[in-house]
Amino acid sequence: MSFLQDPSFFTMGMWSIGAGALGAAALALLLANTDVFLPKPQKATLEYLEDIDLKTLEKEPVTFKAKTLWENNGAVIMAVRRPGCFLCREEAADLSSLKPKLDELGIPLYAVVKEHVKTEVKDFQPYFKGEIFLDEKKKFYGPERRKMMFMGFVRLGVWYNFFRARSGGFSGNLEGEGFILGGVFVVGPGKQGILLEHREKEFGDKVNLVSVLEAAKKIIKPQTSASEKK
Repeated sequence: MSFLQDPSFFTMGMWSIGAGALGAAALALLLANTDVFLPKPQKATLEYLEDIDLKTLEKEPVTFKAKTLWENNGAVIMAVRRPGCFLCREEAADLSSLKPKLDELGIPLYAVVKEHVKTEVKDFQPYFKGEIFLDEKKKFYGPERRKMMFMGFVRLGVWYNFFRARSGGFSGNLEGEGFILGGVFVVGPGKQGILLEHREKEFGDKVNLVSVLEAAKKIIKPQTSASEKK
């Protein structure tokens, strides 16, 4: 057992343990930056979206079915992860840049939030140029809600998104729930269906604006009958 008294033996042992720990950390970091452990989104059906209860944000809120938003003209709808998040504000501003083109097409732009905290929605409105409603049951974030917890802070894509939004001059706060991931929908009128469903895979994973416009242009408006014209 004389080798136990050799200082080099302990040095080698500590080096091996350290190398093993570094290797494990590197592997964990690598896996965290793949999509292996990301929650897989479950596609929503039109029937699922139609039946969602939404509320207006007035002092005396009115409850209505979500299908009211798109049943006549279709709609573009943002499910906001957290109104105070600077990444969400960036995406809201991006979508709002499409509003002139959406107005030309006669398609409204809406947003839903999952909670109404302090002045968060009011502070969000300068970034979003459409009406905002409350989805208390968080149905627009389903059918199966997906969360990104602290793993998000070791993802390179998230850090890139942080720097992109900060460089664009966006700022925010930490008020409210921000782990349940959001998304963007383009829904056609009547039973035309869901034309685009973007599910945020990580913090700051924005929808492609070209895809939103392409989907919006596919919206088929109901034909007005001759009797209705009269």
